[in-house]
Amino acid sequence: MKFSTLSLRPHRSRDAQASNADPAAEAGAPAGTGRRRGRRALVVVAGATVVVLAGAGAAVADAHKTVTLDVDGQTRTLSTFAGSVSGLLEAQDVAVGTRDTVSVGGALQDGSTIVVRHAQLITVLRDGVQQAVWTTALTADEALETLDARAGDVSLVVSRSAPGGRFDLPLDLALDGPAEVLVDGTTLEAPDPDVSVGDALAALDVVLGPLDEVTVRHGGDGVQVVVTRVVVQDVTVTSEVAYASSTVDDPARYVGTTKVVTAGVAGVRTQVQRVTTADGVERTRVTLSDEVTSAPVDEVVAVGTKARPVVVAQAAAASAASGGLNWAALAACESGGRVDAVSANGKYHGLYQFSLSTWAGVGGSGLPSQASAEEQTARAQALYDRSGAGQWPHCGPRLFS
Repeated sequence: MKFSTLSLRPHRSRDAQASNADPAAEAGAPAGTGRRRGRRALVVVAGATVVVLAGAGAAVADAHKTVTLDVDGQTRTLSTFAGSVSGLLEAQDVAVGTRDTVSVGGALQDGSTIVVRHAQLITVLRDGVQQAVWTTALTADEALETLDARAGDVSLVVSRSAPGGRFDLPLDLALDGPAEVLVDGTTLEAPDPDVSVGDALAALDVVLGPLDEVTVRHGGDGVQVVVTRVVVQDVTVTSEVAYASSTVDDPARYVGTTKVVTAGVAGVRTQVQRVTTADGVERTRVTLSDEVTSAPVDEVVAVGTKARPVVVAQAAAASAASGGLNWAALAACESGGRVDAVSANGKYHGLYQFSLSTWAGVGGSGLPSQASAEEQTARAQALYDRSGAGQWPHCGPRLFS
């Protein structure tokens, strides 16, 4: 039988008028006769699009007829003298709003079937974006079939507005099975798909947390109720704050030498972040506070500015004989000619392997190995003038080569 869809505005009860007047109001109290079961409905309408009312043409007012009236899947057989669909619905106190649908195969006559579907306002998640959609579907399965034809990634969002804070949807899951519940990494089969979402979860003893989310989607061979465990917690995260470094002149230290006066210490930065996870996967992270809880200590390094002594007097006082000796040969024998040489036992330093006491005895300061070649040679010549080549018992003869 071919169905026609006609414009019709029958008398509406107060409840029906309220249910079709305002979308926000209807979200909490949808029109209809309660939870609906039975044959599949006809159409899903998005947003505030008006669905036309259907009705039959005029018939003989006093002609008796037997008709079938299907209201949201609840079917009954009626005897009526009504000459039109609007008259029949008014006589049966069936209110129809602007978003509801009424269909009948041709004019109202004996044997006609009148199908009434009241619209429900549901929330749809399409490609990650929520939107309100009006539907005349009887089940979530049927609503998803229509929505899937329009877009790929679609699911129904189950609200927690039912009494007692239960998650529920103004549609049963399916007229035909199966229906599955995906929760905590497992898949459970609903014992009866022709029930509400809340009843299906209760039958499987699925306990929902206050922040958990529930959606309904197509999956497998039927519909799937997906429970997402949502956890929000505040975590403390610490990180290092780098310290700065500065220098100060130290006139008591020789040029080229440094010393750490104040050791640098890194500071601590503390953040409190609110982290939201869905089934253990981080969804959002919001910083609640951010402060430096331990200030860094800056490093201070002393840099020597004292000029190293230049030995002039000793060099001038060196005798012509000592100045003319082969000091290069002596240095090559004692240290391999290395200005900064230090013996294996750490006792002898520089070109001529001075002991620290001998070096100090000829006016040297600091370490001989840190003095210039000129200063070391001048002090070696002063030592020779004072004590002779015997100061270098093994290499001393090289002075005369």
